[in-house]
Amino acid sequence: MNPEMQHQSSPISTRSAATMPETLHESSLPKQSTNIKKHQKASNKLGLLPLVFLIYFEVSGGPFGSEQTVQAGGPLLAILGFVLFPFVWSIPEALITAELATALPGNGGFVLWADRAFGSFSGSLMGSWKFLSGAINSAAYPALCADYVARAVPSISSGAPRVATVTATTVLLSFLNYTGLSVVGYTAMALCAASLFPFFVLAATALPKLRLRRWGKIAKDRDWRLFFNTLFWNLNFWDNASTLAGEIDNPQRTFPRALLAAGLLTSVAYLMPLLAGTGALDVAYSDWDSGFYADVAGMITGHWLKYWVEVGAVLSAIGLYEAQLSSSAFQLLGMADLGFLPKFFSLRSKWFNTPWVGILTSSLVSLGMSFLSLEDIISSANFLYSLGMLLEIASFLWLRRKEPRLKRPFHVPFRTPGLIFMCLVPSGFLIYVMTLASWKVFVISGGLTLFGSAMYFFMELCKSRGFLKFTTQGEKIGEVEEEEEKSNEA
Repeated sequence: MNPEMQHQSSPISTRSAATMPETLHESSLPKQSTNIKKHQKASNKLGLLPLVFLIYFEVSGGPFGSEQTVQAGGPLLAILGFVLFPFVWSIPEALITAELATALPGNGGFVLWADRAFGSFSGSLMGSWKFLSGAINSAAYPALCADYVARAVPSISSGAPRVATVTATTVLLSFLNYTGLSVVGYTAMALCAASLFPFFVLAATALPKLRLRRWGKIAKDRDWRLFFNTLFWNLNFWDNASTLAGEIDNPQRTFPRALLAAGLLTSVAYLMPLLAGTGALDVAYSDWDSGFYADVAGMITGHWLKYWVEVGAVLSAIGLYEAQLSSSAFQLLGMADLGFLPKFFSLRSKWFNTPWVGILTSSLVSLGMSFLSLEDIISSANFLYSLGMLLEIASFLWLRRKEPRLKRPFHVPFRTPGLIFMCLVPSGFLIYVMTLASWKVFVISGGLTLFGSAMYFFMELCKSRGFLKFTTQGEKIGEVEEEEEKSNEA
């Protein structure tokens, strides 16, 4: 996608930017969307509360879709997974995200970090991996929504009715995203409350039926591929909100606090119904399939709560889709501002100030992938995400070495040996998850990686021949300086 960005008269690459004076370097990095200040007032910036719930829906959105950890390993392994895995994976990922997003707070997020660390090809490849993994991940939510609705309306479980349901859901949710990031953020707050409340009711009604011995059981036939893929899918994507950093009010202060609050909320959302369901019921582990929490609610509390959970699942799927689509769309906008993609990807709606080209592109990719099986969607998204995360971890460590004086408002409190140790465990787990992939996932992921690499060289060709318009480094410097002058005058 992007080569090194050039001024029309004197080339300035992102790699050579590191040699500029520090004041110019910090202001000229393509790190903020250059149309943000021009088109968006401070009152429209994303605050702490809506950001917390956007991150929550980026990562989790509730326990829906986590039931298969019980099917794959039994109650004990499922509980241990959701207790221990955040320490192995989620916390290191969140710390890396907090440091880099506050040091380089611009739309594009992880693309910007890889570009800063290793140059334009790495930034482009990171963009391809993360965008495709996010778009594929988004495809799971209309499908998951259809699975829950089908429990109440069996006629939409397959065939043309299911296709129509998934398509209509995708179109409607994409339009909601078009209406604005603040709308999406506050909608996420309402969706979280409505979708989580039935699980508090479930936990309360399950208390008299709990038998602690049930939590200690392990499935005889364990499916490690399903277990780790499901666990990983339900606890990753902490860095996705970094692509919205240019839209956040005071990101250096707001982002770390939002990550912490979202982490606590996510842990409660997973463990509460898992402990209630596995402790109160003796059912075959094979029953714990996607959507089984609705049946759990029906068996423990009554049919009225089952229907409430099903409605909550639909609401959660809406929040998940909205959050993921926002990140993917703003990533494309950020990549256009960085010069990785043609300039038209940075176009915003005149009415809502949203990146409508990014929303449309992301929605079409998600819709195309939404008819795969949920397991194939999860595995493909996990594999591409793992590739991107390995590059992200490498970028984090290399930037610590390459630019030790870079201002980091949030600083992971370890020296190099501690940072390497912190990153070793999640890196090893990423590689392990990748080895669990099926041949179909290897083929899909390999083909998409080749596609992403080819896109970089195609964009290089388009830029050198003038086929398409790209944002240049000189334009970004000029626009940032112009906006700073206007701000100072005001």
